[in-house]
Amino acid sequence: MKPNSCCGISVPSGRVVSAREEGGDAANTVGGPAVVKAQIPSGKRLSSGGVRFAETPAEAALATQELLRSRVLGFEVNHVLVEERLDIRAEFFIGITYDTAARAAIILASANGGIGLEDGGAMIRREFSVQHAPSEDLGRAIGRDLGFSDNLEVSLGRVIAQLACCFLQWDALLLEVNPLALRSDQEWSVADVHLELDDEALYRQVDLKPHLILSAGVAGRRSSFEREAAEIDSADPRGVAGRLIPFEGDLGLLIGGGGASLAIMDAILDAQLKPANYCEIGGNPSVWKVKELTKLILAQPNVRRLAVIMNVVNNTRSDLVARGVIKGVVESGRKPDETIAVFRVPGSWEEEGADILRQYNVPFLGRETSLDEAVKAVTWRS
Repeated sequence: MKPNSCCGISVPSGRVVSAREEGGDAANTVGGPAVVKAQIPSGKRLSSGGVRFAETPAEAALATQELLRSRVLGFEVNHVLVEERLDIRAEFFIGITYDTAARAAIILASANGGIGLEDGGAMIRREFSVQHAPSEDLGRAIGRDLGFSDNLEVSLGRVIAQLACCFLQWDALLLEVNPLALRSDQEWSVADVHLELDDEALYRQVDLKPHLILSAGVAGRRSSFEREAAEIDSADPRGVAGRLIPFEGDLGLLIGGGGASLAIMDAILDAQLKPANYCEIGGNPSVWKVKELTKLILAQPNVRRLAVIMNVVNNTRSDLVARGVIKGVVESGRKPDETIAVFRVPGSWEEEGADILRQYNVPFLGRETSLDEAVKAVTWRS
C-alpha cells in the first residue's frame, strides 16, 4: 500500500479508532501487516505495551480491542491508531523546537531514531530564524552530518525543510518526528510524530482544529481542572485568568503573572506551604472571570485557604479583583474572613479594593508589605 502524504511528506496509511468503534474496519482498511498504537500523551509506548504489531487484519482488530480496554503508563486508552506497517531500512530522529537562550528555532537530528534514541548518541543541532523557513541546503548539511551522500542527502534535506515549514506554519512549540523512517525503496516516511501547538495561536489554525479533538495532547494531557480554567479564560476576553496547573497542596493561589508569579511560588515553597495550584492573573480581568476562577479553585476538595498576591499593578484594578474573589468565596458557601488567608493587590484602585475587603473583615496588604512578607502572613493566619 502506498503511504499517504501530509505537507508533502509521506505518512503511513491508517485510521484512528475510538473506544466507541470496532477496530475491524480500520484493520481491513490497512489490509496487510499493521501497527496498532495507543494514542496517549507519553513516550515509551512500545516498551510499555502501548504499541502492538499485527500480521493480519484479524490480529490488528484484536490488538485494537485489547488496547482500548487498557491503561498504558497511567493513561486510559480512548483512541488507537491502526496504520500500515512500513518496510523500514533505517530510523532517524528529527526534532524542531525553540531555544529561548539562543532566541532562535532549532533543528535537532540523530541517527539513533526510534527506541534507539533513549540509548543516547550524537545529536546534531542547527539554528534557523523564525522569520524565514530554512532552505533545503540546511537540511542537506544535516544529512551530510548524519553520513548521507548524493540522492539521500538531497531527499532528506527536502524533508527537513518541509518539516521546518510546517513547524512555522502551524505555530508549533515542538515538532518531533521519531522515527523518520528510510524505507527499503529509499523513500522517507514519518512513522511517528509528536506535535505541540501554541495555545495562544490556535485561533489561526482553522484547518488543524478538527484533528485536535482526537489529539492525546488536547484530550488527555490536561486535567479537567485545567480545561475548566481554560474555558473560563476564553469565555471573557478581558484580562488573563485561567492558566492553572494543579498541585496536591491545600493553599489555593491567585497570583500575579510573569516573573512575579514565579517569585511568589518560590517564596511559598520556601515557607513550607503547600500550594494547591499555580495560577496567573493580570491584564484587568473582569469580576466574573475572577469570581469563576475563585470558585473553581475552592471547589477542589483539598483547598482550605486562598491567597491572592500580586506585585504593584497599574494594568489591573484591585477593586475588581477584590469584588470577584469575595463573590467567588461567598458563592462557594464559604466565609471570606475564614477563607482568604491574604490579599495583596496594590496599585490601581487599591483604596476601593481595601474598602470592599474591609466589609468582610479581610485585611488588605499594600505596597508597604513585600511579597515575602505577604507569604509570611499566610503562615500567621493559617
